[in-house]
Amino acid sequence: MRPFFMLLALLTASSAQAQKFSSQELARWKQRAQQVSITRDTYGVPHIYGKTDADAVFGLLYTQCEDDFDRVEMNYLDAIGRLAEVEGEASLYHDLRARLFMDSTQAIGIYKKAPADMKKLLDAFADGTNFYLATHPTVQPKLLHRFQPWMPLMFSEGSIGGNISVVSIERLKAFYSQKKSSSWLNIDAGQKDRDEIGSNGFAIAPAKSASGHALLLINPHTSFYFRSEVQMVSQQGLNAYGAVTWGQFFVYQGFNQNCGWMHTSSSADSMDEYLETIEKKNGAFYYKYAGKLRPVQVQKVSLPYRDGTKILRKEYTIYCTHHGPIVGQKSDNQWVAVRMMNEPLAALQQSYLRTKATGYTSFQEVMKLNGNATNNTVFADSKGSIAYWHGNFMPKRDPKFDWSQPVDGSTPATEWKGFHGVNELVQVHNPASGFIQNCNSTPYTVSGPSSPTPVKFPKYMAPDAENYRGINAVRVLSRKGVFTLDTLIAAANDPHLTAFDDMLPSLLTAYQPTSVEKAATPDMTEAIELLRTWNHNYSATSVAQTVAIYWAERLLANARARVPSAQPQLDYISFTKFAIANTSPQEKTAALKEALEDLTRAFGTWKMPWGDVNRFQRLTGRIEETYDDQKPSLPVAFTSSAWGSLASFKAQAYPGTKKRYGTVGNSFVAVVEFGPRITARSVVTGGQSSRPGTAHFTDQAELYTTGRFKEVRFYPEDVKAHAEKTYHPGE
Repeated sequence: MRPFFMLLALLTASSAQAQKFSSQELARWKQRAQQVSITRDTYGVPHIYGKTDADAVFGLLYTQCEDDFDRVEMNYLDAIGRLAEVEGEASLYHDLRARLFMDSTQAIGIYKKAPADMKKLLDAFADGTNFYLATHPTVQPKLLHRFQPWMPLMFSEGSIGGNISVVSIERLKAFYSQKKSSSWLNIDAGQKDRDEIGSNGFAIAPAKSASGHALLLINPHTSFYFRSEVQMVSQQGLNAYGAVTWGQFFVYQGFNQNCGWMHTSSSADSMDEYLETIEKKNGAFYYKYAGKLRPVQVQKVSLPYRDGTKILRKEYTIYCTHHGPIVGQKSDNQWVAVRMMNEPLAALQQSYLRTKATGYTSFQEVMKLNGNATNNTVFADSKGSIAYWHGNFMPKRDPKFDWSQPVDGSTPATEWKGFHGVNELVQVHNPASGFIQNCNSTPYTVSGPSSPTPVKFPKYMAPDAENYRGINAVRVLSRKGVFTLDTLIAAANDPHLTAFDDMLPSLLTAYQPTSVEKAATPDMTEAIELLRTWNHNYSATSVAQTVAIYWAERLLANARARVPSAQPQLDYISFTKFAIANTSPQEKTAALKEALEDLTRAFGTWKMPWGDVNRFQRLTGRIEETYDDQKPSLPVAFTSSAWGSLASFKAQAYPGTKKRYGTVGNSFVAVVEFGPRITARSVVTGGQSSRPGTAHFTDQAELYTTGRFKEVRFYPEDVKAHAEKTYHPGE
């Protein structure tokens, strides 16, 4: 540990960075830093100990900046609507979307009225980040040279990404640029994208656990390096371990000594579009409501953007009704308003307080804040409870309307009628089947035969479709009587690709060559026989998997244009079945021929083991990674979750590459046993650090790519026994 005078010298150095902060601030931060202890274990995971929760938050933000300041800053540029000042004019509509729902004036007002305990955490967030900048003068932020305590309140809900991300930027641009689009753009970001990304959560009841203790799988599928692995401990009862999104101060998916929580993205309908009937009179806009005209709320906003070395500004006139901001139009006299949850304080409180829950009842009590608009929750605790809630923030509506489509904004009948209580949500608690699974799929298969019944709930509460991962998860969890942590890891890595159970029989039936055709196309015959004998399991050595995926991608791409424009958006299983039914036998076999040609053109042979094509590579650590076939990479057997792969690795080729490199999928993955003593294992993509050449840049890469986990160090004595270094912030 460095002597105190060295720390003081660093803090008072006459660097440009330190000059941005007052001597009083530096003295205060230095004093708080001495109350915070950080131990990095042998995988670089920070275990942060503070006297108070705020001390732990201070230390957390400091360590996050140590590991990846760029991602911390970028998440706040995104949230506060200032991306265009870094990225240029192309990001203006991204910033405009942020400003439609929240601005700094509102966030500052919420901060000032926040409860004292939350205000302390918000202050600690800003102090920890600013202390890092003060003590690291060589770090050059893109824009944010000082972080403010109100910044976390710029999220409309607690999680980064949040509910505003489904509002189409293209539709905003079409409306607010006055380049009116004749096409009707749906608010839905795309079921296909959710199926290809997604997340998995499993909970195992004591009756199906070899130890008699509840087990939990935490398996978010996100963009790689989206979250870091940490432990936060204070003398005020905080002891949370898990995944923290860069720049936020709570464990988003993880566990404490009493319970654990895993969030999966939800399609529960927590937001609505209203068609507002617009009239223009004397140069002003009005909208119809309850037989009368109301004035549309109008506001001018001026957004800055970078143009070379200059900062320019562009002014927009934004519109709003009592339902919410205008985000597009269906016709000249029908504008679209969006109503959604916009309760950043409640969302932040809920996100933080659940990390201190003591069990099922306590966790459910925190959920009464109704601050989670986009997630389902899979839960387990040390008392033996397992549970699932489908969504959380859920408005009550008149069920006679189709809430999956824009509704008439002119009638009071479409107003929200309060909110559903937590006890009214689709949920299960200690199901007789002994397991819970959710893979961004319908809650009506969440516990196999013990799942909730759809007729008991309004349709808008759970419109989610089944997907191939959900089918796979029920199969895996139903067939095994007893689980350990090892067999739960094996279940999370079950190699079966369920989609091909549906898809491949149609190709095998379609291939009916004559003897002459068979002799003329030996590769086709060989490939068909390979597919016929394949067990539909992924493997790094499987050539059949490579052929099947290249064929299926081409077939689905060919079928996509055939979906009628008037048809509601298809979920992935429905679309797959549509593609099978709406392509001829000749088209199915032609797609295979083209797939073999694609592989041969790229690699010189179509007989490519999947692991030779599908690779993990981390070269730069930058947010936008680069890939190179000539540089080292590792084979990965698991694949896109669209095919039913429970372990997810969505990969693609990049300019200059023939191999595919993963960017989305398994990120932080953990299994936890809730006995009298917590036992857990985890793995992250690559490693804890974002800096090439450091010890923890890729030290978990081999574990990650082969589906193996490291031991989690949860208790102080274990952390101490596996400590790499211990220090105070600033040292």
